[in-house]
Amino acid sequence: MSQFPVADVLDPLLTALSTAPQVLLNAPTGAGKSTWLPLQLLQRAALPGKIIMLEPRRLAARSVAYRLAQQLGEQPGETVGYRLRGESKSGPSTRLEVVTEGILTRMLQRDATLEGVSLVILDEFHERSLQADLALALLLDVQQGLRDDLRLLIMSATLDDGRLSRILPDAPTIRAEGRSFPVERRYQPLSPHERFEQAAGNAVLAMLRQESGSLLMFLPGTGEIRRVAEYLQERVEADTDICPLYGALTLADQQKAIEPAAAGRRKVVLATNIAETSLTIDGIRLVADGALDRVSRFDVRNGLTRLVTQRASQAAMTQRAGRAGRLEPGICWHLVSAEQAERAAEYNDAEILHSDLSALWLDLLLWGCRDPAQLTWLDHPPAPALASARRLLAQLGAIDERQQLTALGRAMGELGSDPRLAAMLCAAKAQGGDAPATASLLAAIAEEPPRQGGIDMRNALYHPQPHWRRRAEQLLRRLGGAKAPVNPDDAAFWLAHAYPDRIGAARGQDGRYLLANGLGAAMDPDEALARTPALIAVSLLQGAGANSEPRITLALPCDPQELARRLPHLVSEQTSVEWDEEKGTLRAWRRQQLGRLVLKSQQLAKPSAQELSAALLEWVRERGLTALNWDEAAEQLRLRLACAREWLPEVAWPAVDDDSLLDTLEQWLLPSLDGVRDVRGLRQINLSDALMRLFDWPTRQRLDTALPTHYTVPTGSRLPIRYSSDRPPVLAVRLQEVFGEQSSPLIAEGRVALVLELLSPARRPLQITRDLAAFWQGAYREVQKEMKGRYPKHVWPDDPGSAAPTRKTKRHQ
Repeated sequence: MSQFPVADVLDPLLTALSTAPQVLLNAPTGAGKSTWLPLQLLQRAALPGKIIMLEPRRLAARSVAYRLAQQLGEQPGETVGYRLRGESKSGPSTRLEVVTEGILTRMLQRDATLEGVSLVILDEFHERSLQADLALALLLDVQQGLRDDLRLLIMSATLDDGRLSRILPDAPTIRAEGRSFPVERRYQPLSPHERFEQAAGNAVLAMLRQESGSLLMFLPGTGEIRRVAEYLQERVEADTDICPLYGALTLADQQKAIEPAAAGRRKVVLATNIAETSLTIDGIRLVADGALDRVSRFDVRNGLTRLVTQRASQAAMTQRAGRAGRLEPGICWHLVSAEQAERAAEYNDAEILHSDLSALWLDLLLWGCRDPAQLTWLDHPPAPALASARRLLAQLGAIDERQQLTALGRAMGELGSDPRLAAMLCAAKAQGGDAPATASLLAAIAEEPPRQGGIDMRNALYHPQPHWRRRAEQLLRRLGGAKAPVNPDDAAFWLAHAYPDRIGAARGQDGRYLLANGLGAAMDPDEALARTPALIAVSLLQGAGANSEPRITLALPCDPQELARRLPHLVSEQTSVEWDEEKGTLRAWRRQQLGRLVLKSQQLAKPSAQELSAALLEWVRERGLTALNWDEAAEQLRLRLACAREWLPEVAWPAVDDDSLLDTLEQWLLPSLDGVRDVRGLRQINLSDALMRLFDWPTRQRLDTALPTHYTVPTGSRLPIRYSSDRPPVLAVRLQEVFGEQSSPLIAEGRVALVLELLSPARRPLQITRDLAAFWQGAYREVQKEMKGRYPKHVWPDDPGSAAPTRKTKRHQ
């Protein structure tokens, strides 16, 4: 085993682990850090307790566990075990356990001291998975407060140890130099005149013709894998096997890709970035790197995720190239130009920066942390994503109005499932009977939606695949429920607990739906499900375009009226006002709604004043502030307040941007609606008076003093000041009326100079300036010459800064 590069640093690593709570290991691909080092630590590190190793991917976790057990002549479940979602092989004698998929987080939640564990290894940390970042934050918290004897080892081939060292300044960094075998890296950009699958397939064929051995190709997703596989299948030699490799494949198909090719044959493995990790694919000496990644991006505005194809990072390209040198000298073609590779990001973005954080926030609350800043993060969770997480958890009943965990929220967190599915499972547990079994199977299908066979969830429900059954049984045991037949008739009822905002009603017959949260969503009109009048959209994918509707990828038909009857808390009664274009008036309606879906509506002949006022406010919110009559005085008041917030920030001025005003309509507009019963009356409201309700009398006085509506010039003329959102305030004044002024007038308590728009006696613009003194000394001379000839009856002194201001001609002075 000494051929592994990591063997050269085993002794210093053991020393570091005996003296430091955290250690960083930077070891190249093929160095043996995943499949050799853990056993050495188990045997030589003198650790009294277990070793837990976190792998970011399930396929890699299972593969690593099998390889480690194989070296001991055992099967997983003895000295070496593993635990992942839906599958576990661990026993009482297990001392090294490979875990993934939030398993470590659940272990920490159940026992914050990790009793019986001496070392936690975070493997392939360069992937920066959400669970790895959360695990690091929680483990550091445990070390600081509960377990100063717990050791933490962070490993990767492309470790960003510079950033890690900033948050772990005392952690020693151990580097294993070299690679098992050298890899020749070349850059071969694809032809822009061919389809991607054709160009990528031709690159594979070229490598196979030029070189010996089996080949691993990295592609961004399963669609590309299928298309490239189809292209190659007809063109490769008869002795070559095409083997796809991605997470959703059956275990047998995955093993076919991982195991060595049969004697006298070679294979082409087409993989997603799943093969970047500690996964060892036997017999590979050629790598064709498509240099692309498909990543998820969570949109906090609508709570949906979209898939983005982007250039792989330089670290990922290094990882991929290393796959070619694990067993013998290899060759890697990166299918981009060298310049494109150099421009790629250095490291992958952390998942925590672009993910739905509802599960993370639930975990933090369960941990007793209400402020993420209390923990140590490599990248802090973004505030907008946390706000979105809080909204969803509140909707599911997991947190109360004080942002604290409810009893339901605590039960959801202990299940360790996605919060939506956890809410459904907890509700089913409370009902008992066949409910837990039904909800468990629904959760298993929702966790891993079918990739083929249509989007109708009933297909999966009536014909569940083995891995769904296994996962459902695991969830049922976790709920403490008894085995029972699944009740498909209740499936929509239980899914409504998880996705109340995604209950949708058809808009026409073309597969387009309006969801309860107000979003539109669509499916292919040729889908059989496209003709169902109502459904629950279990899985949605945001389209690539900014204005494209989300695509429904998994759904179940439902009856909204039945759901409203059984789940009355989802239903609200609202009074709304709509503009009747035909009659030119407002009409009031009382509607029973499930979110934005109207279940029942009734026109109100004579709504009460309170109902009409509330409806008018809602009408304004829907139409926007442009529905109101913003005269010059009201517009200027808004602009003055906006300027005051910028120029005098020490004062608590009210916010008057559109969103803030729409949020506070009850405070400033509602009192003005008394007696208003139509749009005409609405447009007659004095908005200046209404806005004054946003602040008290002392604040109003300070606004009028600091940012007045008018300015009185030396002649006594009271002239209006024009405020703008993107320019300094302007005072238009005849030039003669500011004779004798030494400098431009100041407002905002002396902080802002007015822009003077100096006018001729006929009130035509002559000059614009913010520095009146400079104007007197400079440009005034040219103005004086021109004006003396054009307006000889007016005074044009040589020293305007000292002259008396006037509104009159020479004759009337």
